[in-house]
Amino acid sequence: MKNYLIVSNKERDPDNEVSYLIRDHLKKNECNCTLIQVTHGNVHARKLEEAIDAGAECVLVLGGDGTLIQVAGALVDKDVPLLGINLGTLGFLAEVEKNNIIPALDLLIADKYDVEERIMLKASTLGDEHTALNDIVVTRHGSLRVVRYRLYVNGKFLTTYDADGIIVSTPTGSTGYNLSAGGPIVEPGSNIMLITPICPHSLNIRPVVLSADDEIMIEVCESRYKLEMEACVSCDGYATIDLKADDKVMISKAAGVTRIIKIGSEGFLEILRRKFKRIN
Repeated sequence: MKNYLIVSNKERDPDNEVSYLIRDHLKKNECNCTLIQVTHGNVHARKLEEAIDAGAECVLVLGGDGTLIQVAGALVDKDVPLLGINLGTLGFLAEVEKNNIIPALDLLIADKYDVEERIMLKASTLGDEHTALNDIVVTRHGSLRVVRYRLYVNGKFLTTYDADGIIVSTPTGSTGYNLSAGGPIVEPGSNIMLITPICPHSLNIRPVVLSADDEIMIEVCESRYKLEMEACVSCDGYATIDLKADDKVMISKAAGVTRIIKIGSEGFLEILRRKFKRIN
């Protein structure tokens, strides 16, 4: 591989120390590269798309998992693999650690890598559609209060949640908000979706695991306060849409996938064990 796009989170690499290290090493090995700096919540989608259209074969994402998720969303229509370089904290998605950058680049240049395909989700509501690599979250709007949600799977009523919200997560997102809310961790290549309530007002509510081919509908119920906006939905923490009582969010597997470059032979369980060790 000879043509690269480097996307660097300026907040994680303020002095461009890592960005320039990667750029200079690629150029020394006669590779072409474009460097684009981004900030949290602003990934310059058009600039990234232009760089891909100009011939970039791979995107090197410098930052944390959040940066990689944003870049994946911006390039959802581009069939290009991404490699995360972890300048953040845990970094389940950003596989390459700072002390292993040069060996990882050498493997890329020598075409010694694998590519994993990660499913994405699509949320449809009020005429809008958005995709997510990690999760789609329907949650209360504004003040601290419990909201009632009705959950349907493939058109059939499943249950009612009285909760702060509901997380519908991909396997990739199982180590994100889903994990914090008490949901299970699953192997990222699995073809499933996870439904995890956020602070449910019940003693017997548990997360639910469904096939990724199922279709989920979440209906927002009217609260006793009869607010104009009862809830909101967000995709990967962005693209937030306000919801009124009786509004519905349809969630299904997206047509596209995110392609993640895998360097080395370390498996998911080994990565998980290493990350948990860092937490402890």
